[in-house]
Amino acid sequence: MWKGFREMQDTSGVHVWLVLMKAFHALAAHAEESLNLSRTGLGDPDFRVLEVLLHKGPLPVNTIGPKVWLTPGSISVAVDRLEKKALVKRDRRVRLVELTAKGRALITKISWEHAAAMEEAAGVLSKEERLILLRLLKKLGKGGEDEP
Repeated sequence: MWKGFREMQDTSGVHVWLVLMKAFHALAAHAEESLNLSRTGLGDPDFRVLEVLLHKGPLPVNTIGPKVWLTPGSISVAVDRLEKKALVKRDRRVRLVELTAKGRALITKISWEHAAAMEEAAGVLSKEERLILLRLLKKLGKGGEDEP
């Protein structure tokens, strides 16, 4: 009982980090299981590129990388790989990358299944708790600055 009580009282930065990492790893494991990218032949970078194109529309290749945490070299390799699978097409004149019909169908299906699984994972929190958590995580990510 005392150990649990002490943990509930520990508000140190290290404890916040540890709890956040445990929560992240639990959600990441749930996401990996729900995505099951091996069945589609996609890697994680491929999924991230397709997902950003689904939500943002056609983008210049150099703006995709930072949005999906890939270096310029890695984004080029990922786009080449997706282009070979006919999931994206690239207009080399303007360096624009966009989903093909095949790519849109695949990423829409994967995203739908993933969203349902992540909703289930987040289902332990009420809407109000989610809003509070999101606000606090954004504040933490911005180094304490409140959003306007």
